[in-house]
Amino acid sequence: MTQTIGALLIALFSMTVGLSHANETTRESTGGAQTMQDIMARQAGQQIDDSFRRDATGNPDAAKQITEQLGVLGGVSDSEVFRGIRYSDLDIKVSNSGPAADILVQDGGMRWLELRQGPLAIYGGGALLGIIGLLVFFYFARGRIMIDGGPAGTTIERFKAVERFGHWVLASSFVLLGLTGLLTLLGRQLLIPVIGHEAFSTLAIGSKWIHNNVAWAFMLGLFMTFFMWVWHNIPNKLDLVWFAKGGGIFGKEHPPAKKFNAGQKIIFWTVMVLGFSVSLSGISLLFPFEYPMFAKTFAIMNSVFGSSFPTELLPHEEMQYAQIWHAIVAFVMMVAIIAHIYIGSVGMEGAFDAMGNGQVDLEWARQHHSLWVAEEEAKGKIPAGSSLSAHHGK
Repeated sequence: MTQTIGALLIALFSMTVGLSHANETTRESTGGAQTMQDIMARQAGQQIDDSFRRDATGNPDAAKQITEQLGVLGGVSDSEVFRGIRYSDLDIKVSNSGPAADILVQDGGMRWLELRQGPLAIYGGGALLGIIGLLVFFYFARGRIMIDGGPAGTTIERFKAVERFGHWVLASSFVLLGLTGLLTLLGRQLLIPVIGHEAFSTLAIGSKWIHNNVAWAFMLGLFMTFFMWVWHNIPNKLDLVWFAKGGGIFGKEHPPAKKFNAGQKIIFWTVMVLGFSVSLSGISLLFPFEYPMFAKTFAIMNSVFGSSFPTELLPHEEMQYAQIWHAIVAFVMMVAIIAHIYIGSVGMEGAFDAMGNGQVDLEWARQHHSLWVAEEEAKGKIPAGSSLSAHHGK
């Protein structure tokens, strides 16, 4: 028994010394191979300099003659071949001529998957819940923004039929894209435990079809609304006054504004700029590997800002960047649009009519867009007998 215990202690001591020695191994002592520190750092998700492996894919100058043993490998060992495959350093011949057919290994996909399932889903979903909670709090704290003195009972046309059509094409398609996009991103974690794999599969397939096809309606609506309203959304000094007075949202004073106030201009440019960006990344995803855009974008950013983004990306990496960017931009847009929906519906009396039937109450228009009403009066579009004094004197 004593001898057995002694043998175990000696073995344990040998293992401890061996592990300690392995942890202190330098690359010079391994002949250039990876060390225990490299392995532990990679398992911990840390960035390491792997050039000692990336560059070890065979030395053509050391190639053996074809008549010698292993000559057909050109002096390259099996491990070097596998490293060449991993780092895409080999001239691989494939029967498929697709853009990504000769990429046999792309280990960056795990980092993309972890980002997609982790921070992207958590922070994106948290932002949506946060803006909804904030608006609920604001509604009970501030209440609905009412028309001072009540409606005038007389209406004025705010948006023509073609304007409302473009708006609703853009709005309805965005809602469908947002819902189907959330299902694609979060459905596996949230819905499979509830409805099962088969039901989710059917739902996911239908969601993918809707998302891919409704995207074209979104782009149409984006195009229409941009050209109909861009001239009304050019920033001017009146916007500073609007911001200084809190847009009339936090007080009773309504700052003057033309057809679109500063808050609406922010929504407009947010939708236009981010909508254009999300459309570009969406097209890249709709046609995989055909429209890479991030390597060139990173090169421009590096030249302008002095950053160090990668400018040589594999086809799969281009798609992974496109998907992550597509989701991030979509989350930002959803946060902004949820706030826009609140103000345009339950948050403000009379606001929905602008896009509902195109007619708004004249008193609402005077309070929120007084300069636009003055322009309409100058054009003779205000109905007779509907002056502000007449309303307050009734």
